[in-house]
Amino acid sequence: MTVTSTDQVISSDEEPTPAARSRRTWLFVAIGLGVLFLLGTRAAWFFTIDDAYITFRYSDNFAAGHGPVWNVGEDPIEGFTNFLWMLWHTPFALFGANLPLVAKLTSFVAGAAALVLLVRYCHQRYGLVSALVAGSAYVVFVPTYFHITSGLETMAFAALLLRVVIVGLRAVNGQSVRTWEPPLLLVLAGMLRPEGVLAAFPAFAAWLWVNRRERKAWLWTAGAAVVGGAYFAWRWAYYGHPFPNTFYVKFGNVDMGRLWLETTVPVLLPLLLCTLALLIRRDTRWSGVVLCATVGATYLTYVVSGPTMDYLYRFAYHAFPVLCLAAGLVVGPFRRRWLASGIGAVAVGWIAVTGVQAPDLPLIANYGPDLARTHVPIGKGLAEADVPADQRTLAVNDAGAMPYYSRWNTIDFIGLNDEAVAHGENPTTRVVEARPTVIVVRSYDPNIPADAYGLDVPLATKGYEHVGTVQMRDGYYCQIFALPKWADAVRGPVMKAVDGAQATYDPGRYEDTIDRWLDRIRPW
Repeated sequence: MTVTSTDQVISSDEEPTPAARSRRTWLFVAIGLGVLFLLGTRAAWFFTIDDAYITFRYSDNFAAGHGPVWNVGEDPIEGFTNFLWMLWHTPFALFGANLPLVAKLTSFVAGAAALVLLVRYCHQRYGLVSALVAGSAYVVFVPTYFHITSGLETMAFAALLLRVVIVGLRAVNGQSVRTWEPPLLLVLAGMLRPEGVLAAFPAFAAWLWVNRRERKAWLWTAGAAVVGGAYFAWRWAYYGHPFPNTFYVKFGNVDMGRLWLETTVPVLLPLLLCTLALLIRRDTRWSGVVLCATVGATYLTYVVSGPTMDYLYRFAYHAFPVLCLAAGLVVGPFRRRWLASGIGAVAVGWIAVTGVQAPDLPLIANYGPDLARTHVPIGKGLAEADVPADQRTLAVNDAGAMPYYSRWNTIDFIGLNDEAVAHGENPTTRVVEARPTVIVVRSYDPNIPADAYGLDVPLATKGYEHVGTVQMRDGYYCQIFALPKWADAVRGPVMKAVDGAQATYDPGRYEDTIDRWLDRIRPW
């Protein structure tokens, strides 16, 4: 028993009020979501995708005063699709920071911000169940964590798009929005990814329509148009083409786009249905219009382009937090909590299952050590090779870690970072005429392949010495060739670095299995 100053007797066994119980439940939910988010990030922390090193190479060269270029001293090539992401890493490169670590930490902050945005908006709008459904769908989807640690801009773009959508929803629901924020977000989205303006435009347009009579809204929009137009004009003038180099390599494969859609829809089906269901109720209809338009505009680009390197639904993930938001909003208005909980459980359970059943999850889960024992040491070994600066030329099909760590001038004969190949030149012709000092190609067994991504390997390596074969994983090897004059200078440091890495990262294990991943992350 406790006694107040007015001698009022209050029982210590008094039941907590509904508000206190709600706060306690909310605290447990927030802690649970946060713990799952941290554990998932920790499980995927070792993963870095090879393509991320392309961006890091441009950041490095920019920081060194050469401009955002692939090869120093050559015409600029825009071999990346994330200008703002490249720009973000440039000052860190200037001070010699570990760029893969910077990218992971930045994506972790962006991912955590997306979780907070999801849960906070749904909780403010409809309460605990809505927030729980949205947050749970987000944290149980295993690909979330590999997109945090990949080194690419995937998570940053997804979080930015989510913020744009929430701003748009606030506008259509009569809530206050800072006038400068939607135009700024639109510009940032366009600088972060080429399709960013298209993806962010529906939510931006909703805000502008609501504020169409506000002079400030038009002034800020005009300012955003000037800044965005100037950025686009500069890129075109600097790189010589209106779109990134990758556009000319990948865009227009509608058949691949159709396959991408057929693969993606079953994975996200309940979340897509939740998004469409928002159109049914009058009180969620305008929110549904904004969300459906955003998802449609985002995915349209990938349907007509047939995206490659779509590991763990990378491109679909750009709108994934928006879909989680839709799931939270669709269950919010239900008065029968059991019905809302049931729909939420189906959506969350579906996403959890499809996430762990991703066909490429075993490969991606082990990709970190696989890259660290092949591409990374090959690049570091080349950097140590006693080869004159004017002879440090390399041709590769995996244009990521090897060019980044070696700092050698590199021909990317797939064409992502090579203007000639991107615009139609035969890769074999390109390599034969350049005659680089070192050529590295992939093979699917220990034998030298006849072809590697359109490169006639026997013809391209004629007159070269085979320096070594390095196994990355089951069914993937790197074949290293060098001009005879420099073969010994290359072989020594490269194979020494490779041997050390092979003994360090999952030694003796090359299988793509979930078990190898789990064995690595288990604390015991």
